[in-house]
Amino acid sequence: MANCDNTRSCPCTYDCPRHGKCCECVAHHRDHDEGVPGCFFSREAEATYDRSIEALCRDKGIL
Repeated sequence: MANCDNTRSCPCTYDCPRHGKCCECVAHHRDHDEGVPGCFFSREAEATYDRSIEALCRDKGIL
């Protein structure tokens, strides 16, 4: 993961050392059972801080 450097705009508002490094962020959330990372959501949905699968599905129009 040392070569992981994503330059895409990230909507996550949480300030952490993994911001903008998607593979590190996803691995951290997975390893700590923290739900879906904020970067998967739209800016509006991320602002609710609901990082559940259900919230992601609503945000993406699946539910």
